[in-house]
Amino acid sequence: MLQLIPLPYYAQEKSGVFAIDAHLKVNSDFELKLLNLERSQDGKLKIKKDSSLDDEEYKLEVTNNEINVSASSEKGAYYALQTLRQLGRFELGGKEIPCCVINDKPRFSWRGLQLDESRHFFGKEYVKKMLDMMFMMKLNVFHWHLTDDTGWRIEIKKYPLLTEIGSKRAYTQINGWGSTDIINEPYEGYYTQEEIKEIIAYADERGIMVVPEIDFPAHCAAAIAAYPWLACRELNRDVPGYFGGAIPQRKLKQYDWNRPICPGKDQTIDFVKSVIDEVCDLFPAPYFHIGGDEAPKVEWKKCPCCQKRIEDNNLKDEEDLQGWFNNQVLETVSAKGKRLIGWNEILKAQSLDKSTVCQYWTPQKDSRARDWANNGNSVILSNHQSFYFDMPYAKYSLKNTYDYSYKSFGIKPESEKNILGVEAENWTEWTDCPEKLEVFMYPRTQALAEVAWSPEDKRSFDSFMARLENFKPYFEYLGMSYAVNSVAMPKKWLLKLKIKKEFSLGDTHLEVKLNKKYMDQGEK
Repeated sequence: MLQLIPLPYYAQEKSGVFAIDAHLKVNSDFELKLLNLERSQDGKLKIKKDSSLDDEEYKLEVTNNEINVSASSEKGAYYALQTLRQLGRFELGGKEIPCCVINDKPRFSWRGLQLDESRHFFGKEYVKKMLDMMFMMKLNVFHWHLTDDTGWRIEIKKYPLLTEIGSKRAYTQINGWGSTDIINEPYEGYYTQEEIKEIIAYADERGIMVVPEIDFPAHCAAAIAAYPWLACRELNRDVPGYFGGAIPQRKLKQYDWNRPICPGKDQTIDFVKSVIDEVCDLFPAPYFHIGGDEAPKVEWKKCPCCQKRIEDNNLKDEEDLQGWFNNQVLETVSAKGKRLIGWNEILKAQSLDKSTVCQYWTPQKDSRARDWANNGNSVILSNHQSFYFDMPYAKYSLKNTYDYSYKSFGIKPESEKNILGVEAENWTEWTDCPEKLEVFMYPRTQALAEVAWSPEDKRSFDSFMARLENFKPYFEYLGMSYAVNSVAMPKKWLLKLKIKKEFSLGDTHLEVKLNKKYMDQGEK
């Protein structure tokens, strides 16, 4: 079997090999700036444009004498080159490519990976490193979570306090959701608009679309700390360093800690639209992610401005008020030529516009999300059990990711056309360093890539695990950590119970420490 991740649509290995010459030249119809080979009409690597192929589709034939690639776009040509990269293992000292014929194209058009940089900030060089692995795995959407309660990470020129105040917190919660422990050290970081443009350009060269998520109307504590008038009640509070209710309720006795912005105030709506205008002008992607999840309605029920908004617009209740708010955002986003995305909680509003894309994340089956897809509307699938990469392997093993099927969530096979694709989430409440991010993200990302790209009927977990062993030297070459099999596929049930318990209250890095221990003992 050809050693490839993700598995191609069609592949046939032939006898013989193409010997890799140190002076290999390329004859290409595409510019391919990232390909560091001399151009020549007699190059043995021939890359030709074939407009009959889909945008990301390619054909590859390797013989003893030459390599022929056909694609309709640079993106398809680059994917063929990534396939050759794995087949030839050039960076690992490989000197030959097995002769083969490959016809390849993706199952889903949206093959995404998300990074939350509000809770913990990683910086542009790390993001580029992550994009490089996405490129290798033929993943094409980078979902960038740039704002949340604990930090605003993107420069907005009209509202400078968002980064002057909102990007900084005085402390950070540690040791899990149930803990009230903190590290009492300042934490800060944000991206200038020029840095955002640089990362978008870097991603675009690799065929990756960058989709921003600016959370509204909840998860806005950092913005409210900068501009208190955004909330129903104007309270002067600092950017929080906690990630849930344990610290504010048990330690600070602050029971109104989870406060959204006020959709009843015109000034707040103007703020939201102005922020979205700036963000949409920065990001060329035809999508804007509003978040929209976990929005408490307690303050809205008591707020005269919110109640007046409900009455003036003949809305049913506060859920419908969020639908009205989302449609205001949709109007702004649509004027910029983009579609709105939100987490599946936004479907509670009956007034939500049907052009909205639902991102289905919840671990519980959601009949609204199921019906949204089955009734012809667009969904992205990020179901918790398979695609929440911040969860310990003891809770969701590598096989949970690989075995994902949308049919388990009630979406009919005939509704697959309404599925834009699949995406995995890297939330970072308890992920404070690249090592932990990578151990939890790899090799789950390789499994994600195969779910997103390869035909479902050709997938085999045993085959994947065998091919993964062949791929693992790339992690070391690229300077990336990864979970060994004893961590990614844990078998000791008592140890799994301990890990899950510690993750909620205790050592959230336990699997990372175990991983290092197993690697020190020789496991790869």
